[in-house]
Amino acid sequence: MKPTSNFQLPTSNNSNQKVAIVHDWLYGGGAEKVVEQLHTLYPDSPIYTSYCTDEWRKRLDNKVVTGYLQNWPFSRLRKFLPLLRQWWFARLDLSDYDLIISSTGNGEAKFARGKKHICYCHSPPHFYWRKYGSYLRNPGFGAFDWLARIGLKLFVKPLRKRDYQAAQQVDAFIANSTHIQADIKKFYNRESVVIHPPVPVDDFKASSSRKPDSPFIYWGRHVPDKRIDIAIAACNELQFPLVVVGDGVETPVLKNMAGPTITFTGRVSDEKLHQLASSAKAFIFPSEEDFGIAPVEALAAGLPIIAYKSGGALDYVAEGKTGVFFDKQTADSLMKVLQDFNASIFNTSELKTTAEKFSVQNFHKKMSDFTASV
Repeated sequence: MKPTSNFQLPTSNNSNQKVAIVHDWLYGGGAEKVVEQLHTLYPDSPIYTSYCTDEWRKRLDNKVVTGYLQNWPFSRLRKFLPLLRQWWFARLDLSDYDLIISSTGNGEAKFARGKKHICYCHSPPHFYWRKYGSYLRNPGFGAFDWLARIGLKLFVKPLRKRDYQAAQQVDAFIANSTHIQADIKKFYNRESVVIHPPVPVDDFKASSSRKPDSPFIYWGRHVPDKRIDIAIAACNELQFPLVVVGDGVETPVLKNMAGPTITFTGRVSDEKLHQLASSAKAFIFPSEEDFGIAPVEALAAGLPIIAYKSGGALDYVAEGKTGVFFDKQTADSLMKVLQDFNASIFNTSELKTTAEKFSVQNFHKKMSDFTASV
């Protein structure tokens, strides 16, 4: 199946190989930034995806190729159609390409097939592997939660089976963290190498303007799985100032529970985010993330991390050096750490040095080296 497009078959600037990039969908988030950097490495290569916003088409220089899933009503129902997305990606005709690089997390780009396929895996799909139980409890679809639960219960077995089979067709896996490397082994029985996502660490500058009464800060999407409620509940109880940047489906719930020491900024410009970061005390990271772009950005801004001890945070938070951990994903566990937290023990230079390990330049080099070896 060839999607409708006027796009001509390219040759990558990096080699004589014809390369295609494949991604689940493009609408905003950390995974899209990986695609953006893959596009920088292979600027002439097309990017096949099931859905793309106008913003991301422009950001990717109109190299995006979509099909019928881009159109109404599929575009509105895309999160409810995993089997259809599996079918669409599996039937893409990419036989003219020497190399496919897929970028996939909670989607189906790994189903694409070609002569050689490298899969950059952000995570095996959460909603029917690691976090199936939590998605049943809180799917995050608002008024359509009931429909999402029915769909998960009915289709989880065939979804898992087909996803596992697709993973066996991939030639080489890249994991975005050691946490996901373990999941790839556990759920797919496949080995992988770790190449962390690119983080624009050079955009952030460390500041020396912090004071003992500076607020804690969090930035990112407001969705149930991020567990921002833990940070708010802890700061409410301790009456500590907390700045919450961003928005999402969970924002009304979070605002309703917030006390007078919690400040919501909504979405802000990059310049404003840098200002807020420069005047904060530390970044609170209560999520269990596959990796976590925002906390690495915080390190680049010279902020130590207060993180739940799980997931991708284990790759960049070193106890007492770049941050501190709380052991249970609860407000009480976080409160115990906040009460004893002392920002002055952290060396700003060491925080920035750690962040630089996850730079865009390092990502480019590691990806180029790995694709050449494969």
